[in-house]
Amino acid sequence: MSTGIGIEIAREAGDDLVAAFGRLLPQLSARAVPLDREALERLLGCNANTLLIARDDEQIIGMLTLVLVPLPSGVRGHIEDVVVDESARGRGVGGGLITEALRIAGQAGARTVDLTSRPSRESANRLYEQAGFRRRESNLYRFEFAAAR
Repeated sequence: MSTGIGIEIAREAGDDLVAAFGRLLPQLSARAVPLDREALERLLGCNANTLLIARDDEQIIGMLTLVLVPLPSGVRGHIEDVVVDESARGRGVGGGLITEALRIAGQAGARTVDLTSRPSRESANRLYEQAGFRRRESNLYRFEFAAAR
């Protein structure tokens, strides 16, 4: 990763984090609704979540959420909502976030770390494969509460 970029765990929902979510979430998903301070505090207050942020000298330029859950089969990790600001892509930010998430998961004793990515996100998929993730043969099922109501 280039110099001037740091990866850290977000610990409080300050103005810079609220602004970053407002800027970055729409780059992740057109349907994503930016979180307000209260929602960010809930996210940060959940013991299963570790929110990693990448900063350059000026602002937060990337984020990733690592979820660690103890299950009967062992601690399992899941990476969600990886996004790097369009202006910072290609600078190693995503790789730095992934590397730090895997380090934290390994220290926590995770047996596995999973993530999902749409096939259309070609550069993200290359990043995950370069980081050592392997595609699995699996069925992914989703139940959407809005659709069921």
